[in-house]
Amino acid sequence: MSGLAHGQAAQAPVSDPTSAGKAVFSKANCMGCHKWHGDGGGGYGGDALSLRKTELTKEQIIETVACGRPGTGMPFFVRGAYDTTSCYDMTRQDVGERMPPEGGTFLRPNDIAAVADYVIAHVKGAGEPTYAQCTTFFGNTSRVCDIYKAGGESSSKTGTEGSK
Repeated sequence: MSGLAHGQAAQAPVSDPTSAGKAVFSKANCMGCHKWHGDGGGGYGGDALSLRKTELTKEQIIETVACGRPGTGMPFFVRGAYDTTSCYDMTRQDVGERMPPEGGTFLRPNDIAAVADYVIAHVKGAGEPTYAQCTTFFGNTSRVCDIYKAGGESSSKTGTEGSK
C-alpha cells in the first residue's frame, strides 16, 4: 500500500477557480437569504430572488452585490455605495427612503467579482437543487443534504417531498 502514496490517488485535486467565490458567498452571508442553493426564499432580509432563475449578467450581478437593490432587503456590500461609488447612476439623495441596507461586511471588488463568477458557474441555470450539489457545497458528511437523497431529489427548497 505504500505505493499508493506516490500514485495519482495521492495527488491533490485540481482546484475549482470559483472556490474563492463560494467562500465569499458564505462569508458575506448570501446564504442567509438566497440559501446555500441560491434558490432564494424567505430570509432575514425578506424574500430573496432565485439566483438559479436569474437572467442577470455577470456585470449586473456585480452591481447588485456592490450596490444592493433600492427599495428591497438586498443590502449593498461596497463601502461608499451611492456616495463615492456610482450605483445605478444614482446618489444617496436620488435613492432617498429606498436606500438599501448596508451588508454585514464590506467586500473588495475582486471578492464581488469572485462571488459573481461562482453564481454564474454553479448556481445560475442549475435547475432544482440536488443531493450532489448539496454535498459539493457542504461536503459528504453534512446531514443538511439528507433531504435531497433518493426519493427526495425532487424535494423543494423547503425539504418536503414531492407528491407521489
